[in-house]
Amino acid sequence: MPTYEYVCTQCQTKFDVYATLAEKEQGLRPECPKCQSQETRQVFASFAMIGGSKGGTDFTMMPGCGPAAGPGCC
Repeated sequence: MPTYEYVCTQCQTKFDVYATLAEKEQGLRPECPKCQSQETRQVFASFAMIGGSKGGTDFTMMPGCGPAAGPGCC
């Protein structure tokens, strides 16, 4: 089951939501676990990929899911 990261626009709490693709397509609007607000929005996290090279460690920021992430990102 996919995991989606959300943030509450009222109290700024970040939280994960586990939902099926069908639930997401139906307009998933999760409730904040801290303040119970339904004013939440999905956020897309980035991650760092570390690879070796002759010159040392190469730190490359990779995008999270989204149009710029390319095929197979999610």
